[in-house]
Amino acid sequence: MDIDAIRREALTCTKCRLAEGRTQVVWADGNLQSDVCVIGEAPGFNEDKEGVPFVGAAGQLLDRLLAEIDLDRSQAAIVNVIKCRPPGNRDPQPDEIAACRPYLSAQLNYMRPLVIVTLGNFATKFILETTAGITRARGQVYERKGASIVPTFHPAAALRGGRFGGISTIDAMRGDFATVRRLLDAPAVPAEPEHAPARRAGDEDGAEQLDLFP
Repeated sequence: MDIDAIRREALTCTKCRLAEGRTQVVWADGNLQSDVCVIGEAPGFNEDKEGVPFVGAAGQLLDRLLAEIDLDRSQAAIVNVIKCRPPGNRDPQPDEIAACRPYLSAQLNYMRPLVIVTLGNFATKFILETTAGITRARGQVYERKGASIVPTFHPAAALRGGRFGGISTIDAMRGDFATVRRLLDAPAVPAEPEHAPARRAGDEDGAEQLDLFP
């Protein structure tokens, strides 16, 4: 898979109306060969200006949560379901989601992450293909074709305060990120015979092997 070619295509994408109002496409941050992928909803005002996902206060909180499990942005991939900012930060529309879906699919199939962290309602519903909101979905680990999916709150929601299950939203997120650390530290379960060579991102048949999102 030529992920650089797909990125170049995304950066000039005009497949939906969001191209008309964006400053720039927000492709990703961090390392697309990491075992961890953090997925949010869509760029906001600051992300649209800077071209980087999760900047500002929400991004700072995400960085702190990653640091608490001994990770930084160079050790995780950070992406959004939607690559362009919706006007007024409204929810993405179905045709916009359909237009952007191939780009997230390419990112995930290139990475083949061990752990996917979904931030907030939109990303969680999209990745798990469920109608269950984040308050119902979090606290569990979902398996999908070799990836463990850990839903948690969006950092912006945590910054607004509030409590969940008797603890602060931020502390609930800390628990979810601790789960990510445990999953990364767990011994790998061989999916192939021991004599078979390991296959990682960039292998010719990598997308076919994982194919998280066809």
